[in-house]
Amino acid sequence: MENIRLLSTSMVQATTDKVKDVRIELTQCDLKLLLVGAIQKGLLFIKPKSLEDQNSLIHHLKTSLSRTLDFFNPLAGRLATVEHDDNTVSFFIDCNNAGAQFVHAAADGVTMADILHPVYVPPIVHSFFPLNGVLNYEAVSKPLLAVQVTELADGIFVGCTMNHAAVDGTSFWNFFNSWSEIHRGLDQISNTPVLERWSLLNGSISPPIRLPLSIINNCSDAFIPSPLQERVFHFTKGKIAMLKAKANAEAASTSISSLQSLLAHIWRATTRTRLVEHDKETDLVLFIGLRTRLQPPLPGSYCGNAVVKGTVTLRTGEILEHGLGFVALEINKVVSSYTKNKLKDALESSLKNPDPHTMPGIACNNRLAISSSPRHNVYGPDFGWGRAVAVRSGSANKFGGKVTLFPGLEEGSMDIELSNLPETLKALENDLEFMDAVTIFSS
Repeated sequence: MENIRLLSTSMVQATTDKVKDVRIELTQCDLKLLLVGAIQKGLLFIKPKSLEDQNSLIHHLKTSLSRTLDFFNPLAGRLATVEHDDNTVSFFIDCNNAGAQFVHAAADGVTMADILHPVYVPPIVHSFFPLNGVLNYEAVSKPLLAVQVTELADGIFVGCTMNHAAVDGTSFWNFFNSWSEIHRGLDQISNTPVLERWSLLNGSISPPIRLPLSIINNCSDAFIPSPLQERVFHFTKGKIAMLKAKANAEAASTSISSLQSLLAHIWRATTRTRLVEHDKETDLVLFIGLRTRLQPPLPGSYCGNAVVKGTVTLRTGEILEHGLGFVALEINKVVSSYTKNKLKDALESSLKNPDPHTMPGIACNNRLAISSSPRHNVYGPDFGWGRAVAVRSGSANKFGGKVTLFPGLEEGSMDIELSNLPETLKALENDLEFMDAVTIFSS
C-alpha cells in the first residue's frame, strides 16, 4: 500500500469567543492521563457516488467543525501551566480559541478492502491520525483536538486525536456524534456537553492540584515506533451469551455480566499464550466509570475524565487451573467493590497524590489493560454518508496486552482490538478454546 499524501493542514476555530479567557482547572482524573498519549479513534465510511466535490466536502467539514466547537469550546483551547515556588506545577485548559487542527489527506490506491480484509490491522491505519507521538502534557504548544479526513479510493476515514487529559472516551464520542449532527444541518446537538468539571467532582475544595515539576521534566517524549501488531476479534451476541451463561453456571452466580465474561475469556487465553511462572501475579487493569456511580451522579454529558483505575490481580496458576467462571467472578467482585464510598475515597486520595499514569513496556508480560467501552455510541455518527462500516484506533497508548473495546456493527456484538507482540498474537490464534468464540468473516 502506498503512503498517504497530505493535501492541506489548517486551524479551525469556534465561530464565537463567548467563553474565551475562561479557565478550566484539570481534576485529579484528568491529571492521571497527563503523561500518556491522546485518544485516537476513527471511523471508516463508504464514499457515496453522490458525494459533493472534494473542495466542497472539506469546506463543509471545517464549517461544521467550527460550529461544533461552539459547544465544545475547551477543545479549541490549549493547556496552560503555572509553576509555583515549591517546585510544583499546575495545569488548566485555557479556552483561548487557538483552534483545532484539521488535516486533509489522500491514500492513493488504498481501498476499504485493504483496511478491512487483512488479518492484522495494516500499519497505514496509524497514518490516518494526526499528532502521532504527542503526549497529553505537550498540549501547551499543541492542539487539544486534531482531526484528519483521509480519502481512500472508495471510502473516507475520519480520524480524531483528542487530548486524554481533557476528555475521556464518553466525551470523545459525544463530540464525534455532535459534529456529525451539525454537519447534517442541525442547529442544536442532542447531547450538550457540561463543561463544568472541578466543582462537580470536588465540591467546595479549591483548585489547583500541584504536581512535582520533576514528573514533567523527567518524562520522555521520544516517539519509538512499535514492533506490535494489532488484530480485531469479533464476538457475536450469541457467542457472548454462551460465555456469560457458562461463567455464571461455573461460578454459581447470576451477577456476572456479558462484558466480564468476555474479559475473563480473553484474560485466560492471553495467559495461556504467555510463558510465565504459575506463581507469578498478573493484572487485569480496567477503568471504572464515575458518571452513574457517584452520589449525586455526574451528568451523562459531563465533558472531562470521569473514571478511576481498578485492578484485578490473580496468580497465573489460578487463571490456568480454574475455569471461566472463577476468573469472571473475580472481575465481578472488583468492579462491584467500587461503591460510592470507595469512589469518594479514591477521588480524595488522588487529590492528595495525583501520581499520573505512565506507559508500561512494549512487551509487558504480566498485564492486560482494558480501554474504551462497548457502550460508547461508536456507530452513531452520520455525516450524511450513512453509518460507518468500521472503527479503528491510532498508535497512541499501545503496548503488549492492550485491549480496546468497541461495540460491533450488529446489536449486542463486540469487537476487541488486541495489541501484542506478533508471536503472542500467533499463539492466541492457535488457541482453539479462544478462537471457538471468535467469528471470522470471509473476504
